[in-house]
Amino acid sequence: MWGFGGRYYWGRKERGKKIDGVVVIFAWMSSEERHVKNYVDLYSSLGWNSLVCHSQFLNLFFPGKATLLALDILNELVQELKVQPQPVVFSSFSGGPKACMYKALQIINGRCNEQQNMDEYQLVRECIAGYIYDSSPIDFTSELGTQFVLHPSVLRLSKPPRLALWFANSIASGLDALFLSRFESQRAEYWQTLYSSVSMGAPYLFLCSKDDDLAPCQIICNFAMRLQELGGDVTLVKWNSSQHVGHYRQHHDDYQAAVAELLRKASALYSQRIQQHVGKKIGLQREQNKIFEPLGHLRKEAASSNDSFRKFSSELEDHFFAPSSVECDKDRASVQGEHKEGLMHVPSPPNINAHGVLGQILFDVCVPKNVEGWDMMPSSSSSGFLLPPTRRHVHFNPIKCIRRSRL
Repeated sequence: MWGFGGRYYWGRKERGKKIDGVVVIFAWMSSEERHVKNYVDLYSSLGWNSLVCHSQFLNLFFPGKATLLALDILNELVQELKVQPQPVVFSSFSGGPKACMYKALQIINGRCNEQQNMDEYQLVRECIAGYIYDSSPIDFTSELGTQFVLHPSVLRLSKPPRLALWFANSIASGLDALFLSRFESQRAEYWQTLYSSVSMGAPYLFLCSKDDDLAPCQIICNFAMRLQELGGDVTLVKWNSSQHVGHYRQHHDDYQAAVAELLRKASALYSQRIQQHVGKKIGLQREQNKIFEPLGHLRKEAASSNDSFRKFSSELEDHFFAPSSVECDKDRASVQGEHKEGLMHVPSPPNINAHGVLGQILFDVCVPKNVEGWDMMPSSSSSGFLLPPTRRHVHFNPIKCIRRSRL
């Protein structure tokens, strides 16, 4: 109880069944596993796992020890969230926020020098979906810490022993002498961290009693009211009479209903975050599609043009004739009786691609649009081909046609 640091363990950890989330329990100082078992069972009945943290009293005066414990808890939580992302709820009792939880909040918000894996802790921040304060938070001073240690609800004794009373007062006096100025600055930092948690947008549940002398109801109500003014979703459940950290035992049904409602809100908030994340990814994909859509149309148009040109070039190869056979149907009719083989089919030159630029030039030159002035006469050659008079004894050469066309 009077040592440094603390310990943690999984009160319930299941993966096979449907799990709604993880509740991180920051138990009150001097608590043991049997003291928080009822809360572990409560969260389990609502479908939530539990990670339990027990802090030591001296963490109130040595924040570095609280930081080390918070780092261990967050690292354990990160490993679980990597396997199965799920909503996380911080449930703190009595002095639990001061002994550990506020340091965990500083780490995931990037406001702690000891943090190392900020990217991993960001995963925890994105999963935090709710806060439960039972008999908490407490405005800690060394005097109140002594009262807390000696309180009957903590020691489970009606009256503390004289030796314990003397020892606690001695420790408190010594701590006041050593850490008075530092303790006040840590106290301000503590409350500022708790207030800044409202930026995560998670709902709050406060459970308190009017006759709780360790966790004054007025302090808790003022804190809850201030969070609500800052835009927080706050639910305050206040009983007229209940012991410190004994509300669940004395008001079982009301307590369970309030916790169930908070966990329902946490699950809904986490689902909403997931949907927003998916919506952003879909919007980003749509923007990318808008960028690449014009390029897709260009590819389709290029492919369509290429197909049309292939088809046209194929027809050209099948009906590629000499210039004398293009537009001379009337003149050719008078000579077909004498020369039935007067139609010359010119093969494509070797190694020339009909789809290339050279193929287009050959088409323009060898298939002219105006051939009315051509003189079609029978040839006296033994082959019987019909050729223009100027080319009677010369074989058809496409290259010469290209040269003449350029001239």
